[in-house]
Amino acid sequence: MSSSMLIPYKDEYQLSQYMAQVDRYPMLSAEEEFDLAVAFREEQDVDAAHKLVTSYLRYVVSIAKEYQGYYGLKLMDLVQEGSIGLMQAVKRFDPYKGFRLSTYAMWWIKASIQEFVLHSWSLVKIGTTAAQRKLFFSLRKNKARIDRLDATEAEEIGTRLGVSSEAVLEMDARMSGPDDSLNREAIEGGEELQNMLADQGPSQETLLLESESERLRRETISQALADLSEREREIVQARIMQSKPVTLEVLGARFGVSRERVRQLEKRALKKLKSHFETLGGDGMAMLFAT
Repeated sequence: MSSSMLIPYKDEYQLSQYMAQVDRYPMLSAEEEFDLAVAFREEQDVDAAHKLVTSYLRYVVSIAKEYQGYYGLKLMDLVQEGSIGLMQAVKRFDPYKGFRLSTYAMWWIKASIQEFVLHSWSLVKIGTTAAQRKLFFSLRKNKARIDRLDATEAEEIGTRLGVSSEAVLEMDARMSGPDDSLNREAIEGGEELQNMLADQGPSQETLLLESESERLRRETISQALADLSEREREIVQARIMQSKPVTLEVLGARFGVSRERVRQLEKRALKKLKSHFETLGGDGMAMLFAT
């Protein structure tokens, strides 16, 4: 699929004009969606993929509206980015998992829109860690009703998001202050401010690449674990994916089986995982043990 599959529009189009075009495409029943997804997955049927994408464009608009008004970005720009996320979801969707495309696509649409927002906003203000990103999106929405946070509000938000009140206040200060140009002179007649800032940390590009690699690693592991039974998955997580593995005896008592039976289940689960990773190429088992 390519971006040419999306309904073309110009910046001056109003949302009503866009929706008039989107509404021409029918919504799909669960059975129709499944058949189309199978056709695209197994036969690379591009027409089937097109029908899946266009049937969910109105869903993209509804998600994009959640981000409208908080970040100073045009709604149609958010819709376009969300549509790119939708196409990624259709590419990766597995109809045999038993859930609708809407459930899977929601995360891809939101992730695509959020990445666009973060890249459009001041990188100096938002930071790069997961906690800072969570704070950014939460505080932007709070700005609609408050100007600056006091200590009580900061503590409440910090408790809800699992971060310190100091981190909340720091992010609030970053977002409330104006951007400063790095091209201005640090002192009159002197060199520019940007030349006096020594960056000892990794570059923004490196941080983004690391973030994307980590996301893909977790997604791959999640897909592999989904092939296991609930008991096998719990055994692998307890035995392999923890810094201190749970003993066979403890797991045997938990499941009401012998120590040897747990060992057999673990061996069977690892065999399934190895087979899954081999189809993808690369050292997938090493990826799992690195979790």
